[in-house]
Amino acid sequence: MLNNFVMPDLYPAAPEIFLLLMSFLVLFVDLVFGATQRWMAAMLTAVTLMGCAAITLAGVDGQTVLTFSGMFVDDLLSDFLKLLTYLAVIMMLIYSRRYLADRGLDKGEFYVLVLYATLGMMVMISAANLLTMYLGLELMSLSLYGLVAIDRDSPPATEAAMKYFVLGALASGLLLYGMSMIYGATGSLEIGGVAQAMYHEQADKSVLVFGLVFLVAGVAFKLGLVPFHMWIPDVYHGAPTAVTMFIGSAPKFAAFAMALRLLVYALFGLATDWQQMLLIMAVLSIGLGNLAAIAQTNIKRMLAYSAISHMGYMVLGLMSGVVGGHVDPFTAINAYSSALYYTVAYVLMSLGAFGMVLLLSRAGYEAENLDDFKGLNKRSPWFAAMMLIIMFSMAGIPFFIGFFAKFAVLLAAIKAGYTTVAVIAVMFSLIGAFYYP
Repeated sequence: MLNNFVMPDLYPAAPEIFLLLMSFLVLFVDLVFGATQRWMAAMLTAVTLMGCAAITLAGVDGQTVLTFSGMFVDDLLSDFLKLLTYLAVIMMLIYSRRYLADRGLDKGEFYVLVLYATLGMMVMISAANLLTMYLGLELMSLSLYGLVAIDRDSPPATEAAMKYFVLGALASGLLLYGMSMIYGATGSLEIGGVAQAMYHEQADKSVLVFGLVFLVAGVAFKLGLVPFHMWIPDVYHGAPTAVTMFIGSAPKFAAFAMALRLLVYALFGLATDWQQMLLIMAVLSIGLGNLAAIAQTNIKRMLAYSAISHMGYMVLGLMSGVVGGHVDPFTAINAYSSALYYTVAYVLMSLGAFGMVLLLSRAGYEAENLDDFKGLNKRSPWFAAMMLIIMFSMAGIPFFIGFFAKFAVLLAAIKAGYTTVAVIAVMFSLIGAFYYP
């Protein structure tokens, strides 16, 4: 056995290895200096993420490299999504520094959990195997459960963490069961191997479709699509705002990579099947998200339902790559790139929106209710102008980034023949123009 062991190429996973080692250093520094020098853990966390970004940039060469026996991939997509993930996490740390300090939450465990969640996202983004994908997902999810409950004296945070944990465990079970069905049908856990088995018609399609249903359910939970959206409003509302900002931003990149690698890379042969499932969930998400957001008086809950609708728009682009069971390379690339563009635009808007809530909050006061923003223009014209820009962008008002993102995914949907769905999506976006401003 030992004679057959081949040392894997560690360089493609250098950012992950560096982050893991630095997380140990953050733990040690917090143990030694945490009581008096709270800033050291935050600084080391930011340095770790910037170091990961430098290592990732140094490894960008445009080639696809597989390592760890084909379980881990380093390609342009993974490099790009990882860099965006680092940026989102660093922005969260910058925005939330004062918020955490005012509430006594700037502890070493917060920053270590953030790093472990980020490590899980990085593994998900580079997963080339179903097991690798699942391990990354569980590492990210378990870290997020802890972050939601990090304010142990807050009953809403504890309740939100319990709901998130129970529903997340159920979704993980569905996803794992779907993966086991796909393995049983194709005989492979590798994403490329699953695709090859389907291409050569070596898999039992009935078993594959059965597994696909569970797989899509797991992906939909992580994206927050209807009917697997129940956790989002409660978790966004109950978690500390800094944690809500984290959950609403960086994990979206990992969820996008998960959807793309599982549905497009591995199960492209079943595109006509998962397209129909995504179509229903996209329309329901856009509709319910926009309608439910109208009745909210808490801005975090409003942004939670908004997130559900935005993920619905993103899925419109994701499902538009195949037209009538046939693949046009230009149409497919345009559709998937529009979905990626929408994900990037949404994360930036989400960071800005929750960042404004963090900046307006202070010790003993949470700027969570919509009434808290009344008279903001008189108190702080600059903050009011920034909030206006962010809300206009989320509503898709020309000519902000949200408008171009929605235009891209709707155009991709129209080119794929989903004109009626695109019209419905535009009608619901008009509702968003009512409650955002």
